[in-house]
Amino acid sequence: METLRLGSTGNDVKLLQSVLSKVGYDPGPIDGVFGDATRQAVIEFQRDNGLTVDGIVGPNTWNLLERFIEGYDTYTIRPGDTFYNIARRYYTTVNAIRVANPGIDPNNLIVGTQITVPYGIDVVLTDVGYTYDIMEMNIRGLQARYPFLEVGSAGESVLGRELYYLRLGRGPRKVFYNASHHSLEWINSPVMMKFAEKFLQAYVTGSFIRGYNVPEIWESSSIYIVPMVNPDGVDVVINGITPENPYYEDILEWNDTGEPLSQVWNANIRGVDLNRNYPAEWQQAKDQEEDLGVTGPGPTRYGGPAPLSEPESQAMVDFTVENDFDIVLAYHTQGRVIYWQYLDITPPRARAIGEIYSDITGYTLSDVPYAAAYAGYKDWFIDVYRRPGYTFETGLGRNPLPISQFNRIYDENEEVLLITPII
Repeated sequence: METLRLGSTGNDVKLLQSVLSKVGYDPGPIDGVFGDATRQAVIEFQRDNGLTVDGIVGPNTWNLLERFIEGYDTYTIRPGDTFYNIARRYYTTVNAIRVANPGIDPNNLIVGTQITVPYGIDVVLTDVGYTYDIMEMNIRGLQARYPFLEVGSAGESVLGRELYYLRLGRGPRKVFYNASHHSLEWINSPVMMKFAEKFLQAYVTGSFIRGYNVPEIWESSSIYIVPMVNPDGVDVVINGITPENPYYEDILEWNDTGEPLSQVWNANIRGVDLNRNYPAEWQQAKDQEEDLGVTGPGPTRYGGPAPLSEPESQAMVDFTVENDFDIVLAYHTQGRVIYWQYLDITPPRARAIGEIYSDITGYTLSDVPYAAAYAGYKDWFIDVYRRPGYTFETGLGRNPLPISQFNRIYDENEEVLLITPII
C-alpha cells in the first residue's frame, strides 16, 4: 500500500476510509479524498493503538489496518485466559473463536498456544473499488474464520494472478458462479464474495437465509465461485496502469477511444474480450468485429487470435470440464436482464428455471442481442453440456456501475444464488 496523507486521493484512500469506519473511527464520506476528517480519524486510530501519531498512513499504520481488513488477529494464550474473556476483549463471540480453531479444546487452553481470533466485524468490503489485492485479503480473512473452507486456483491470468475459487458445501450437485469476465463489471466480484461470507456465517450457526436452510444446501450441493475471472483488467480499471506493467505501452496504444481506461477497458491485459474468446461459434463472433468497429486488441469486443487464446478463458473451460457442473451463472453488468439461450439449443428446464430467476430478481428473461450472441462462457457451456447456463446483467447505468449500486444488486440476486443448487 502507498503512504497516504492529507490531500491523497484514490482507491487506497477509500479502503482506508472504509476500514476506519468499520472499526469505529469516522473518516467522513468514503469518497477517496484524504481530507481533514480522514486525517483526524487516522490520528485517533494511531493514538488508540500505540502508533506514532502523525496523521500519515505509512507502513506501520497499514500493517495494523490490514489486520482489520482481513478481520482477525493471532493471539497467544496467557494464564487465566478463556474463550469467553478473549471474545469480550475482541468484541467477538465464543463460537467464532471455536470455529476458527477446530483443534483447540476450549476447556484445556495451553499457555503459549497461538489461536486465531476473528474480530466482531464482517470481512468482505462492499463500499470500495474491489481490487484483486482486496479480494485476496478478504479470502485470507474468510479462510482464517472458516478453516474448513476450500479455496483453490482455477488457473492464472496473463500476469500470473491466481484465479481463485471458493467451494461452499460438500454435496454431489455442483453449480458454478463466476464474475468479472469484463473488467468494468467488477461490482459483481464483491457480490460473489459477500454471498460466500453470508453463506458461511449461516452454515456455522445453523441458520436460514431468506427461508433457505443453509446447512441442508451445504450437505446436498457444492457451490463453486470464481469471483474475479479477469483480475489484470480489473486492476487497470480501478488502479490505472503504470510503466512497470509489461503491457503499458500496448494498452495506451490500443485505447483509441479518447476516454480514460477507467471508463472503457473491459478486456484482459492483452486487449482480448474474454467473453468473446470461447469456442462457441467463435468465428461468427470474429466476423462481427468489422461491423462493431473492432480491428484488433482494444478495450472491448476483440475475440483474440483464436478460441481460448487467453489463459483466463482456458482456465474457466478446464475448471468446468474438471467439475462437470449442473448449472452455471456468469455475472455481468448492466441492464437487469438474464440471457438463457445459445442459438436454438434449449436445455431441459432452462426456460422454466430462467423464469424463476426472473421472478426473483425482477430482471427480464431475454434473447441474446446480436453483439453478444456468440463465443461467451455460457454459450460454450450450453453448447458442450446441453445444460442450463445463464448470463446475468445486473444493475443499470453506464459501466463501471458505482459501488453505491451494490446493495440493490446483492439484494436482487441473493435468492438466485441460494436456490440454484437446489432448483
